[in-house]
Amino acid sequence: MAEARRIPFSWILACLLFAALVGVGAYHIPRPPAAPDPDHGHESSEDREPTEEQPLRVNVVRPKLGEMDRVTTQIGTLQAFETVNLFARVSGFLKSQAVDIGDRVKKGAVLAVVDVPELQSEVQRRAAGVDQAEAKVKQMGARIRSTVAELTALRTTEVQAEETARAAAATFRFREKQYQRIKDLFNSRSIAERAVDEKYEQRDAAAQAELSATAAVESTKAQIVAGEAKVNQSEADLGAAEADVRVAKAELGRAEAMVGFATIKAPFDGVVSFRSLYVNDFVRSADVGAAVPLLTVERTDRMRVVVQIPDRDVPYANQGDTASVEVDALPGHPFNGVISRVAETEDPQTRLMRVEIDLPNPEGKLRHGMYGRATIVLDRVKTPSVPSSCLVGAVAEGKGSMFIVREGHAHLVTVELAQDNGLRVGILRGLRGDEQVIRRPPSNLHDGSAVLVTEEKR
Repeated sequence: MAEARRIPFSWILACLLFAALVGVGAYHIPRPPAAPDPDHGHESSEDREPTEEQPLRVNVVRPKLGEMDRVTTQIGTLQAFETVNLFARVSGFLKSQAVDIGDRVKKGAVLAVVDVPELQSEVQRRAAGVDQAEAKVKQMGARIRSTVAELTALRTTEVQAEETARAAAATFRFREKQYQRIKDLFNSRSIAERAVDEKYEQRDAAAQAELSATAAVESTKAQIVAGEAKVNQSEADLGAAEADVRVAKAELGRAEAMVGFATIKAPFDGVVSFRSLYVNDFVRSADVGAAVPLLTVERTDRMRVVVQIPDRDVPYANQGDTASVEVDALPGHPFNGVISRVAETEDPQTRLMRVEIDLPNPEGKLRHGMYGRATIVLDRVKTPSVPSSCLVGAVAEGKGSMFIVREGHAHLVTVELAQDNGLRVGILRGLRGDEQVIRRPPSNLHDGSAVLVTEEKR
């Protein structure tokens, strides 16, 4: 009985295949058409007209000039245009101090005086030394004049002595001739020997007179030589006396300068920003190691803004570049200036270059030590530019694409690009400059799409 009831496996497989075929046939039985819509009658989908494309809302911008200028914005520190620490060159007690912190001073005004009685006495002593040296010069001058007068007299005496010598010589020659004539007469026995003796004596007297006159001439010449030597000596003494006067005056000038150093004066118009001592305090000279100045004066009618330019901007920073400085302590009030000085070298430690911007400060609002941001226009670009987000697709060989709006529709145009700084891109060719350029175009925008425009005010 058990074997009669067993069902063969082939029968089971046949039943399963039959059931599958029945199911597939039922799936492909066509369904009856749907009942017509009573509102639309029997109109099919192919007979209906297509709906018009809805306009896309887009934001547009217009190309602008100057937006691609190379600028750098860096922290800047304000400094006084000039700052001078005033020290005393002499030690002593502070006799008077006419100013205090915050006082405005004029150039040359006396700010403080140090009491230096020893130096004042030294000035008086040096002044007396000058008077003494000048008196000696006068004395040497008088001696020269006296010596020159004596020399002149000797030269006159020399002339007289030479005249006397010539006269004596002439007398001697005359007496010699008389003597010879008388001698000849005596030899011829014409006269007595007594007459010969007289002429002989006269001739000897004339000879002695000539010798005496010649000696007088030589003596006078010797005196003249001695007088000339005295004149030279007196002139040398005068030169030495005049040199003594110059030395004495130099010493007097030094003493007066030292006394002058005791008076502290303002080097320029400015404001006192520091004071270290009070009246009657002892002032130590800068020459003996004073480290703290007596006063500090700052010139504030002009200010320096010190800015450190990073390496990437260094090649473009030049004297005369325009700059705008915004000071944190004075918000909403930018100060305009230009680069006045460029260091022309970078700090090897920081790779920064120092530049200075001068700012006028007539009202004194800018103070030493303030800080803010300096925006410097390093290079100006003449081409128009648009935001980089206007570009569509990839950029190849310096060309890119962007959408512009004409008559309510988007049009894809190809433009030749200049530099792209990540924010804006310059346009060399492809735009006139007054187009409406779509910014951040939507992904479903295509050439010819209808658009609704919202223009950004940038």
